[in-house]
Amino acid sequence: MTINPPKQQAPKPKKSVIQWLLDSDPSIRWQVMRDLIGVPADEVAAERARVATEGWGARLLALQGADGSWAGTAFNQGWDSTMHVLSLLRELGLDPACDEARRAVGLVRDRVRWKGWDWDGTWRGSEFDGNPFFTGEVEPCINGQVGARGAYFGQNVERIIDRLLGEQLSDGGWNCEAANGSTRSSFNTTICVLEALLEYELAGGTNAAVTEARLRGQEYLLERRLFRRKSTGEVIERDRDGDTVWTRFAFPTWWHYDVLRGLEYLRHAGVTPDERVAEAINLVVSKHDDDGRWLLETRYPGEMPVEMDEGEGRPSRWNTLRALRVLNWYSAGD
Repeated sequence: MTINPPKQQAPKPKKSVIQWLLDSDPSIRWQVMRDLIGVPADEVAAERARVATEGWGARLLALQGADGSWAGTAFNQGWDSTMHVLSLLRELGLDPACDEARRAVGLVRDRVRWKGWDWDGTWRGSEFDGNPFFTGEVEPCINGQVGARGAYFGQNVERIIDRLLGEQLSDGGWNCEAANGSTRSSFNTTICVLEALLEYELAGGTNAAVTEARLRGQEYLLERRLFRRKSTGEVIERDRDGDTVWTRFAFPTWWHYDVLRGLEYLRHAGVTPDERVAEAINLVVSKHDDDGRWLLETRYPGEMPVEMDEGEGRPSRWNTLRALRVLNWYSAGD
């Protein structure tokens, strides 16, 4: 295991790359303005406001049904359900306080329910109108995703948070398979839960137990240098399902972990980077192309409700934005 890898020089973004990012959707432009080029806050806010009325954000909002859902369901594996669209709207940075967000999220809160799951976690059958959407269901990976979206959009996710706190494993992480006897955590489940706990705190949730649990989960990732086994130090190339390569960067990630997602969490959490992230940072640095852009290296099966990239193997504005701001975070803390 490499303890102190040689540090690669983080590339300075070319003006052409910044312009390429700006020649895009408002959802990317406002984040570039805020995170990469230091535009005044009022200009950033004005650009962010356009997410609700133009481009990808407006198109996603327009797909919501009269029943408050997307694709007629709380969750599906086609990646166009209510949970997945709320995930995309959060990634786009739709302002939770804008009228469009409040209307859409209010409809989800009031009308969308988890089919089958009762309050006590009992399965009542697929036709049963179960829990309201923002109270969650039973799997921590799904509850983590719902909790992060709900907290971001100002909803009450206390029931989800309480449940997640009770499901943390002794190694500091979480695993959906714990209900089936697993005692070891999963990177996939852990990153979903960490994002939920962080969004809860950022939304004003003051709870020492939440912070303690999140920091323990954060250490789970850092002790493993974001992609190595703690026991042997070997690189974990794939998750247990065998389909996800953690060193290949996707967008959107859905429930899947990868190294860039782990670094984005640490950046968003305001963690001061140390030598345990150096190898992961070097991996990110190594992946930019000759033009200074990052590719969409993989795409998970499913139906994107709105296309936001040019396809697998092509330069990705989302991955380029995410990689550049992670590198800025690392350089600032170095």
